[in-house]
Amino acid sequence: MTTSGRVTRIWVYPVKSLGGTARERVHLHAAGPEGDRAWTVVDAASGEVVRGKHAPGLAALTPTGDPGADAGAVAGALGRPVRVEPAPGGSAADAAPVHLVSRQAIDRAAAGDVPEGCSAEDPRANVLLDLPDDDERTWVGRELRIGTARLAVVRTPKHCLGVYAEVRQPGEIAVGDPVRL
Repeated sequence: MTTSGRVTRIWVYPVKSLGGTARERVHLHAAGPEGDRAWTVVDAASGEVVRGKHAPGLAALTPTGDPGADAGAVAGALGRPVRVEPAPGGSAADAAPVHLVSRQAIDRAAAGDVPEGCSAEDPRANVLLDLPDDDERTWVGRELRIGTARLAVVRTPKHCLGVYAEVRQPGEIAVGDPVRL
């Protein structure tokens, strides 16, 4: 395997659609990073999950770890009652358990080179990479190792930067770990 880059940041989003928390290390399970999108915001009247694309201000809220307090903050921001509930199956990740994006992709997007259909705004990725001589979009269909975890890159997102990956071998990843292809 060849080293392609390094992990520079790790983010976990405990409540889907709310802000994330930076971590120095995290365990990757089959469902993704431990604690990632483990909770969802549910509209108290309709019972439907509140999605960030319909309430973009939620990303500015940082979860506290207390579902009642988090529900109160979200209700205040939305102006309607909500509940914060465990995600069905333990994770509310949309397309794949792990979202990776490179600093270089973010820099290209800031310079106007945004893949068609993508938004350069807050990619909400779990793992930020430094890839001086590589482009993560070329990894689809390949496996990579980070720390003790092995991932399969399954596709590029439709509306954001980076790539989506599935966890083939659970393990721990940390800031500074090499990314090996």
